[in-house]
Formats: sequence, C-alpha cells, structure tokens
Amino acid sequence: MKKITKAVFPVAGMGSRFLPATKASPKEMMPVVDKPLIQYAVEEAIAAGITDMVFITGRNKRAIEDHFDKAYELEAELVMRGKEELLRILREVIPAHINCIYIRQTEPLGLGHAVLCAKPVVQDEPFAVILADDLIDGDTPVIKQMVDVFQRHQCSILGVKNVPREQTRQYGIVSSTALEAGLELVNGIVEKPKPEDAPTTLAVVGRYILTPRIFHHLEKVHAGAGGEIQLTDGIAALMKEEKMLAYRFNGTRYDCGSKLGYLKAMVALGLKHPEVRDEFAAYLQSLKNH
Repeated sequence: MKKITKAVFPVAGMGSRFLPATKASPKEMMPVVDKPLIQYAVEEAIAAGITDMVFITGRNKRAIEDHFDKAYELEAELVMRGKEELLRILREVIPAHINCIYIRQTEPLGLGHAVLCAKPVVQDEPFAVILADDLIDGDTPVIKQMVDVFQRHQCSILGVKNVPREQTRQYGIVSSTALEAGLELVNGIVEKPKPEDAPTTLAVVGRYILTPRIFHHLEKVHAGAGGEIQLTDGIAALMKEEKMLAYRFNGTRYDCGSKLGYLKAMVALGLKHPEVRDEFAAYLQSLKNH
C-alpha cells in the first residue's frame, strides 16, 4: 500500500488578475482574514498526514519561503513582551515535523511543467497537488478526503465540482461513469472547452492525487496554448494506461484567483473566525439594513 507523504504547490504564477497588489508580493501571500492563501493550502496537506511540502516557486516569491521559515527576531521580541498566544500562533505556521522544499521554475511554462519540476523530489511516489488559489472550506480537509479514497483505490484522483455551463471554458472538464457515491471513473478530460462543446459540467478544481507515471507523460507533452505544458494533457495520456477517478469532494470552494471569489472567501471565513465573527456579522447586517 502506497502512502501520500508529499504535496506539490505550484506557486510560480504571476497573479496578474490582482495587480497592483501582486506587483511585489506573491498572490499566494494574500491574506484571507489573518492567514495567507498558501498557509490554508499547507494546513490542508498537514491535516492529511503529508509531511513534505514541495513549493514550485518563481521570481518574486521569496515571501513564501520567509513565511514558512523560523523568524528568530520576531519570536525573541514576542518572548520578551510576554505575548504567549501570538508566539504559539507564529510557531504553529509550520510544525517541527514538516519539511519545506523549494524548487525554482525558471520559466512560466504552465501547470504541467510546474508539476514536472517536482520530479527530482517526488521520484516514484504518488503525490498530491494543491493549488492555493482554490481555497476549499470543508469539515474534513479535501486532500484528507482524497487521501482516504486513494488508500482504498491506489490510483490517480481528481477533485471535481459541477460548475455553471457558461464557465466550462475556465476549467479542465471530465466525462465519467458513476462508480459509487461521490466517486466516478474518468473516461475523458478536455482543457477549457467552450460551453457548447463541453461533454459535461464536471470541472477539476485545484486538487489532485497523481501517480508518479504522470511525469513520463508530462515529459512527452507538447506545449499548447501560450507555449505552456498543460497538466490536463498529461492527465489525459495517463488515463489511457491507468485507472483514474473523479471525486466529488465535500466542501465549499472559493476561487481566490478571481476578485469576486476572494471577497466571498473573506466574508465566509470572517463569519467563522472566533475573534471577529459576531461583530462582523452585525456589521454586514447593518449594511443590509441601509
């Protein structure tokens, strides 16, 4: 039985939809309430028992490395001031048993290329891929749900959700056959089809468990639109020789790659945050009453 111990976080993207906020700071460091997006993604992996966090970074991403590094000066300052609670929060950003590994993607050649960059670290193990842009709030973290499915089936799994048909051009869309509740056998996958061409409305949304065979196929993929190596093309090739499942996860997904999705996440998680939820709810109610 293979176990999932590694998660790959492709964080080399430009974040152009959030300019000028992302001019000097990575989009993955944009906060939702009091934690950056990348920390939600890492906490999700940790909750699934994953210990090796593999970040595929690019230029201007040093803030991510600094965030998961030890901050000696800041910790010393908090100790001196007796700020025990803040010190605890700071130390919990990355638990001691977690390894952070950083690999530089020198050119922006697409998501498939970013995943391929992780090959020297992942080698011949199955692994998770988590896109920090997709913040998914579930009672059980989504990657934990998918790792549990992997333990039973030992094959690649795509996290999927139904999307409105007019949005299919934003996603990889799968066609599949029902297997059991919430789980389907993938028969086909197409990248960003027009609504009228989409085989279904079942979209892959930022969570994957992949077998190491994916690297073989990504090395053979020809660059597609915009000179990028698409992960979807690698998945389509892998699917022809290995069983692949689509998992309809339990949780609410916020597309934090878009301004509206980011604002929705801020409101939803603000309303759940123990420190501010009551006053925030009252504030939102007062806006409604105007």
